[in-house]
Amino acid sequence: MSIAQAEWTISQMESLSRKLKAIAHPVRLAIIEMLEGDRRMTVTEIYTRLNADQSSISHHLSILRDKRVLSSERKGKFIYYFLRNQSYLSLIDCLSEIHKEDIKGINSFH
Repeated sequence: MSIAQAEWTISQMESLSRKLKAIAHPVRLAIIEMLEGDRRMTVTEIYTRLNADQSSISHHLSILRDKRVLSSERKGKFIYYFLRNQSYLSLIDCLSEIHKEDIKGINSFH
């Protein structure tokens, strides 16, 4: 157990777990990556880029906003979504590295 984990309360670990569950979906991971570098996008821009249904993307955005992964800001008739914390991208990078290592391990057994 790391020093940081030893100082976490159950409540803090539960909060982190809820955030991890919120991002643990391929569409939500794609949305997070699209919002890299303080980028702000509307639901229309997101569903067009992902070639997905507007209702589905709205649902995923709602989950990410409810779990405080994303924030939104209204400008005129548009609502722009953005990452509350760019560190989510570092987490995705870390998971990507784990996946690459897993693939290497699987391929080395063949």
